[in-house]
Amino acid sequence: MPVDANAEIEITGFAWVPDFARGFVRDLRPRWACEEAGIGYRERLINFETAKGEAYRREQPFGQVPAYRDNEVQMFESGAMVLRIAERSETLMPRDAAGRARILTWVTAALNSVEPFVFDLVAIDTFNKEAEWAKLRRPEVIESLRGRLGSLANWLGGKDYLEGDFSAADIIMATVLREVSDEALMAEFPTLTAYRERCVSRPAFQRAMDAQLSSLAAEPAMA
Repeated sequence: MPVDANAEIEITGFAWVPDFARGFVRDLRPRWACEEAGIGYRERLINFETAKGEAYRREQPFGQVPAYRDNEVQMFESGAMVLRIAERSETLMPRDAAGRARILTWVTAALNSVEPFVFDLVAIDTFNKEAEWAKLRRPEVIESLRGRLGSLANWLGGKDYLEGDFSAADIIMATVLREVSDEALMAEFPTLTAYRERCVSRPAFQRAMDAQLSSLAAEPAMA
């Protein structure tokens, strides 16, 4: 679905981010969910100063993006937004209680059992690469992440997606795996690299990515 200025769902994103963050800002997740579900959404673009402001922090307490609203609710946290959108789509979440519970479990696992280990490595490789403490800590971080990726690969096995059919859980898990900053580490797990590629090759992902990138200005807006 294209971005629709009249859509019920509003997703907040930044109007500009540095080059390393383009394509990785987390408004990508609800954008992707809307595209998979065939639900239109409108975007509200803000700058960093707006994000720090009191008014926006009433929507997003941590001054991040995305924030979300529809005709019934306001939300923050991208995983929660994806689940909210998934409630409207059997493409993203089964209707039976057992199926819903599995998707909820895997979304939580992606955000709590995998992403913190990924971000430990990102914090070193992207923000602290030359720091002595980071060089000393990196082998331990790699080993911890290797364990998590190995467990995930063992679960996935020969399945295309986490719970058989593509779901909201795969949106979250695939975006987490995209953040792994060491491709040599990912290459140790061909099952996961194939899974990640399978997810991001979906047309809905590309539409969401194109929408995010097209919304980003070349230069930061003045406050």
